[in-house]
Amino acid sequence: MKMVIFKTVSLLIFSNMFMTFAWYGHLKHLNSKPLLLAVLASWSIAFFEYLLQVPANRIGHGTLSLGQLKIIQEAITLSIFIPFAIFYMKEGLKWNYLWAGLCLTGAVYFIFKR
Repeated sequence: MKMVIFKTVSLLIFSNMFMTFAWYGHLKHLNSKPLLLAVLASWSIAFFEYLLQVPANRIGHGTLSLGQLKIIQEAITLSIFIPFAIFYMKEGLKWNYLWAGLCLTGAVYFIFKR
């Protein structure tokens, strides 16, 4: 069970790194380029995200419920997004990131509470 959760979370972390760049990286690098180019670049990056995300969910499902998989993914998304926004996109740290993190921590607690 622990190995399944470890594999699932690890794959979701890496898949989320790809997806964060697919969703937001074009705003930094392709902002002045045609929208179609940004869409194609994002889809190209998202392909690699799906190569990790789909197996992560398949590995985790059964040991983890669908709700648990979703909440884990959301918590990972925020933990990847915050450093991405601060260090890569050069946006400042905002209090709402902290509050959102606390809400997701509560969500993780309640989805795993038996």
